[in-house]
Amino acid sequence: MPQPGLREVEHEITISAPAAAVYRLIAEVTNWPRIFPPTIYVDHTPTGADEERIRIWATANGEAKNWTSRRTLDPEGLRITFRQEVTAPPIAAMGGTWIIEALGEGGSRVRLLHDYRAVDDDADGLAWIDEAVDRNSRSELAALKTNVERAHAAEDLTFSFEDTVQINGSAKDVYDFVNEADRWEERLPHVAAVRLVEDTPGLQELEMDTRAKDGSLHTTKSYRVTFPHRKIAYKQTTLPALMTLHTGYWTFAENDEGVAASSQHTITINAANIAGILGEQATVEDAKEYVRTAVSNNSRATLGHAKAYAENRA
Repeated sequence: MPQPGLREVEHEITISAPAAAVYRLIAEVTNWPRIFPPTIYVDHTPTGADEERIRIWATANGEAKNWTSRRTLDPEGLRITFRQEVTAPPIAAMGGTWIIEALGEGGSRVRLLHDYRAVDDDADGLAWIDEAVDRNSRSELAALKTNVERAHAAEDLTFSFEDTVQINGSAKDVYDFVNEADRWEERLPHVAAVRLVEDTPGLQELEMDTRAKDGSLHTTKSYRVTFPHRKIAYKQTTLPALMTLHTGYWTFAENDEGVAASSQHTITINAANIAGILGEQATVEDAKEYVRTAVSNNSRATLGHAKAYAENRA
C-alpha cells in the first residue's frame, strides 16, 4: 500500500544489447567511466550480501563533483535498487530500481523506477521533483542507450594492462611524486608542459603536453581523484587519436621490501583512425600493441623517476 504523499513513476527505453550485458555494465561500477561520459571514477564498499555503498566522482558543467548512494544488487532478477543517503530540499526521500528485461534478437528493455516524497508533502515541491525526475530520467536513459550500445560493441576494442615497479622507499614519497604533477615538467623528460588545477582538495584537473619519440607534442587532459597515500584514479577527457577511452589508476602498496607502485590502464581503440595512423594493413591488434607500448613506456618512465625520487629520500 503506497505511503501518503509518496510518488511512484516509471521510464523505459529499448537497448540493442543483451540484458545480461546491460545489467553487468550498470552493476559493475568500474564500467561507469566507460558508459557515462561525465563519470571520472566510482569507489564502492560492500555493506552486506549484494549490498554496497558507492561514491561517485563526475563532471558537471566542467567541474568535478562527488556524492554517495546505497545500492542492492539482484543479478538473477537483473535488478538494482538504489537509495540516496542524503537528500536536499525539496526532496524528503528518493530511491528507485533499475530493471533489465530480455527482448528478442539480443535486445533488452531497461525500466527505471523512482519513488520520492517532498518535504512536508508540499504540492509545489512535489511538482518540482516530478519535473526534475522526468527530465533527468529521459536524459539518463537516452545516454545509457547510446553509451551501453557503444561499450558493448567496443568490447573487442577495449583492453587493460598494468605495470609495477618495486621501490625501496615509502608509499608517501612515491605518491607525492605522482600527485605533484605540476612539477612533472622539471622531473619527467617526456613532459613538455603541465597545467594542474585543484580547487577542491583531492579533485584535480590536469592538462599536459608530452613528447613522442619523433619529437612531436601531444596534448591530453584528465581529471584525477586522489586517495593519499594509496591511490590516484583518473580519466582522460582529451584523448590521442587512436583512443576513444583511457581510464586508469596509480596504486602504492607498502610491503616488506618498500612499496609496489603500479600504473593500471583501460583503453578503447578508435578503430576509425587505425588506417590513417598505422597504415591500411594495420589491424586492431596492431593498434592495441602500438598504444600499449607507447602508454606503458610513459608509465614506466614516470615510475622509474618516482623510484629514484623516493629512494634518494629514503
